[in-house]
Amino acid sequence: MHSIAFEIFGFQVYWYGILAAAGFVTAFSTASRRAPLAGLHGETVINLAPWIIIGAVLGARTLYVISYWNKEFADQPLTHIFNMRSGLVYYGGLIGASLGTIIYCRKNKLPLWRVADIIAPSIALGHAFGRVGCFMTGCCYGTATDVPWAVHFPLTHETRGIGVHPVQLYESALNLGLYAFLAWAFRRRAFDGQTFALYLVFYSFIRAFTEMFRGDYTQFYLGGRATPGQTVSIIIMAAGLILWWKLQSAGKTQTKPA
Repeated sequence: MHSIAFEIFGFQVYWYGILAAAGFVTAFSTASRRAPLAGLHGETVINLAPWIIIGAVLGARTLYVISYWNKEFADQPLTHIFNMRSGLVYYGGLIGASLGTIIYCRKNKLPLWRVADIIAPSIALGHAFGRVGCFMTGCCYGTATDVPWAVHFPLTHETRGIGVHPVQLYESALNLGLYAFLAWAFRRRAFDGQTFALYLVFYSFIRAFTEMFRGDYTQFYLGGRATPGQTVSIIIMAAGLILWWKLQSAGKTQTKPA
């Protein structure tokens, strides 16, 4: 675990920040090149970037504060909420980024679901970078294991140096695979919103699976059988399936001969 990448003029630069920035740049770069395939200018995606970034950060931080209020914030000054080193929650970022996209598309009269399709594969790609950042920071760590590829964080880490699953790298690799699949599916989509719906369904499955190897949770739901991430995954997967059904039905209705 090496959370600090380097220090310049007394200022510490963290791997998480570097990799998160690399994820955003790579995501918007690939999405802007994908946009012309859907009849939109690449510049449309670049102009959307600030809305997504701000929405993602605010959403991720808000859900983290809500989720860990009793553990980290209840006995702290209110300003502790703005200490961004203490954590973010991905699903909150996804919700915040989605709201930012909705506002941007309505403001600029853009086809929302087509824009969502353009961005969907790149969400998975950017997230792959972010999970490597988690690994370098030591957050979102795995359960204890003696598999040959187990990782050992320093003795000062919460795991106290025991071997744990590198679950962050599991999810990163699966996100890369999801990116490749969605980029392929995008070129074969039958209706606007299809690729985004696929992302919601398949990422929810990936997240629910990798959560089985997470060792950093102290709170569980559904009678102690599900982690917070698995609980939200159920909701997101259901939303993806409903979205697919609704948009596919709407597409068929629009293409019916008069």
